[in-house]
Formats: sequence, C-alpha cells, structure tokens
Amino acid sequence: MSKIVSVGICPPPHVCTQQSIERFVSHLFEGSFKDLNRLLNVFTNGQIEKRHFAKGLEWFQEEHSFEERNATYIDCAVSLGIEAIQNCLQSERFLKEAVPMKEINAFFFVSSTGFATPTIDAKIMNALPFSSHTKRIPIWGLGCAGGAAGLSRAFEYCQAFPKEKVIVLAVELCSLTFQRNDRSKSNLIGTSLFADGVACVLIAGDEASIPSSLSVLPVFRGSQSTLMKESEKVMGWDIRNNGLNVIFSKDIPTIIRNWLRPNVIHFLREKGIELSDISHFIAHPGGKKVLDVYEESLEMNKEQTRISFDVLKEYGNMSSATLLYVLEKYLLQVNKPGQTDLLAALGPGFSSELLLVEWEEVG
Repeated sequence: MSKIVSVGICPPPHVCTQQSIERFVSHLFEGSFKDLNRLLNVFTNGQIEKRHFAKGLEWFQEEHSFEERNATYIDCAVSLGIEAIQNCLQSERFLKEAVPMKEINAFFFVSSTGFATPTIDAKIMNALPFSSHTKRIPIWGLGCAGGAAGLSRAFEYCQAFPKEKVIVLAVELCSLTFQRNDRSKSNLIGTSLFADGVACVLIAGDEASIPSSLSVLPVFRGSQSTLMKESEKVMGWDIRNNGLNVIFSKDIPTIIRNWLRPNVIHFLREKGIELSDISHFIAHPGGKKVLDVYEESLEMNKEQTRISFDVLKEYGNMSSATLLYVLEKYLLQVNKPGQTDLLAALGPGFSSELLLVEWEEVG
C-alpha cells in the first residue's frame, strides 16, 4: 500500500504576533462598525498566537492592484515551494538519504490563493532538477480541503503505479488576497484567522524503495470525498475586478455539527471501523470553534485534537497547507504500529475530504 514518507514545511519569513495584527486591523476598520471592539475579540478568542506571512505588515498598509498581488503570489510561491520541496526530499529527520528529484514521477500542486499558467509546479520544475517527464497534476480551488484532497489523489496514483514516488506541494499565501477596502465582518474575521504556509509531502508506492529514518509510517487505507449540494455560499472566493474576496459563513460551525458526523460514520463503517477505533484525529484546524465542533460531534477528546490546536496556535489557518503541518508533527511523534488514524479537512463546495491511514513498521 502507498505510504507517507517525508514532510517538509516552509513557513514564510515574516512573523507577526496576533496582537500586532489586531492593532493593524483596529486602525484599518476604525469607524466601520459601531461594535468594533466587540468584534475584535475574535483575535483573542481564536487563541492564535502568531502567524507567518509572505510580506511584512507594512506591505499591507498600502493599496496593491490585483495584478501586483498575483505577481507577488507567483514569485513567493516559487521560492517558498522550492524550499519546501528541498526540506522534504532532503530531510534527515525522515530519510536516511536524500531522494533525487529526478526520481519523482508525479508532482501534485495544490493552491487556491493565486493564479498562474503554466502553473507553479512547472515554474518550480524549471528551477530544480526534476525529470522533464514528471507528470504535473495541479489542483486549484479546494481551499482548506486541498491538502487532504491532494494526499488522497497522490495515494490513489501510487495505488495504480506502486513503483513510483510522488510529491504533494501545497502553497497558500492567503494574506495576498487581503482586501483593504472590504469592510465586511467576513473580511475582519478572516484577518484574525488566515495565514500563509507552504508544505511538501513525499508519498511512495508499495514497491518503491525509500530509505526511511522512521520506525513506522502511515499507510493508505482509503479516502472519501463528499460534496454538500447547494452549499456554494458557505465558503470560498467571490472573484471581482479587485481580486479574491472571502466568502465565510457564520453558520460553518453549525453546518459541521449537523453534517460531519454521519459523513464520517458512513466512511468508517464502509471500512469496518468505528469511531472508537481511531487513535489520532489528524484534522485541518479551521479555527478554534471548528476544532471544538470536531470534538463535540465526533466524540474526540482534547488529546486527539491537541496537535491540530498546537498548529493553529503557532501558525493560524494556512488553508490547504495546514493539514500537512499537522501531519509533519504526527510523523515525528507516532512510533507504534497498528494504530489507525483519520485525516480530515473541510473546504469550499461545501465539502469534506477524509482519509484513513494505518501506521505500519518500516520493512
């Protein structure tokens, strides 16, 4: 069965505390709401401590055209993506020896925060020594669910081609979509939550030779994609002349509470598994309220969501890349075979991506 072998993350260089961002937003939104001070409580209540951005706060104090922001996205996505790939394929924590880029058979690129044609993966392949025959599979528009979806599609690829090695690169530069003149509550809440992040995952087919440094690895046992019909206005982008304007419904926690549990139960029971059999819940931390609803609806305890919460606190919501940051921490901590874990992420559509993995000893 295909397996996850290595993860490399690349937090963008500009680090901002939640307090500094709150001060910036308070000044920007001054006079926009009568109850602004109450709304600003989301910065404290979300329990995020810091976030990483492709540009410093001073960059956001000036107006930038859609063209300029997207050009910045392309430049930063390429440079940060290159670093994440190198961190993944040359990681001494996960690999006994580096995996040559020319041995990568397929390149899954995941993003929802900028546009490029040819896509970012092609630009990166021109800068790194990949084979010119590496298959490119760009995935755009799945938002926070993109990391889990990218893993699922890569796993399925390796099921079909068990001798091959693939990478999944998620690049999300959410800050570059920021709209200074959007004085909506959705935009204000978004500024308290979203951040920039880049991560790369190496996945290998069952017959691929990988020099792993770990004693156990997560092996793919199945996936499920689910679309909630007629739910396009729950989250996503409203694409206008000035760029990407956030759609972020206040009803998301309620929707998750009512919809996620039967979705998960159906998936697990098809695999002959109950919720009580799950050791770790490797969840995309959409926000503190989302994690709280996960715990409530899926009967998970705080320990099962602790790593997701730690990533949220340290990095914020980096859209599709966030789950891969959570996954990296699990790879470093799980050392017992036989445990079954559920990976989960929710995104625009409204949709869910679920994966089941089992930790097995490295052969």
